[in-house]
Amino acid sequence: MSQVPVFPILALLTVLIVAPALPGIANRTKSALTGRRGAPVLQLYWDLAKLWRKGVVYSRTTTFIFRLGPIVLLAATLLAAALLPLDGRRALLSFPGDLVAFAGLLGLGRFVMALAAMDTGSSFEGMGASREVTVASFAEPALFLCFTVLVLATGQVDLAGMYGLPLSAAWPLAAPSLVLAAGSLFIVTLAETCRVPVDDPLTHLELTMIHEVMVLDHSGPDLALILYAGALKMTLFAALVAGVLLPRASQPPGLAMAALLLGLAVVAVAIGVVESVMSRLRLNRVPQLLIAASALAGFALILLLR
Repeated sequence: MSQVPVFPILALLTVLIVAPALPGIANRTKSALTGRRGAPVLQLYWDLAKLWRKGVVYSRTTTFIFRLGPIVLLAATLLAAALLPLDGRRALLSFPGDLVAFAGLLGLGRFVMALAAMDTGSSFEGMGASREVTVASFAEPALFLCFTVLVLATGQVDLAGMYGLPLSAAWPLAAPSLVLAAGSLFIVTLAETCRVPVDDPLTHLELTMIHEVMVLDHSGPDLALILYAGALKMTLFAALVAGVLLPRASQPPGLAMAALLLGLAVVAVAIGVVESVMSRLRLNRVPQLLIAASALAGFALILLLR
């Protein structure tokens, strides 16, 4: 009889609970560094509770695709979370090549939201969907190059192995490559979570909106699902970055969880710092930033192949 994976379950539940706090930490850091008071760190929790109590309004032009979008988005993000070894040792779901499934599940969530945006019949939301998938087409190669670096450094082809004991053993020999991969992953995190300098989650200017314009027609619980899925996605990418820089497989379970929470908070603070010192890039500059992320991962790959 197989043993119940207690620590992976506890780690996943912990991440699901703390996920809405990460955008709050990033926003609070940005507010503090720009001389503003800002919203509380736990603001998103209150927003989710408020939205969940509200009703839902659907346009007459929408179909079932629009209604399924938020549900599929959250389900895909939850499945992606189950593939990550959040406790530093095991994942709830693990199999060779699951890194492709991880990226594919996040891509599925993006795909259904783009479909939901176009289902409204609005050219404005269609523009947002077009911009979203364009940014993703530049971010995903960088993500896979980073995964390739981890595969070569650790000799493992599953996320649990890539972020487990083999990663700790790889640091003495592959430290430069791993640092470059972590930097590339951080840039991908900014793009995938729609943060400055790629996108601005607080903007409502017609010519600069990307992700926000896709969800303009969503309301009530549907919008709550989208916001929570976005916070969880930020948490997952923060875990990828923190996991490279702070391997936890050799630590006791309690210390490993504490290190995970500390790493998530540090990445959220770093996002806030970036947003406080940079403005949003022009749209034609975003691909250049993401190509630079791919170049960083490419240099890391070259160092490993020498």
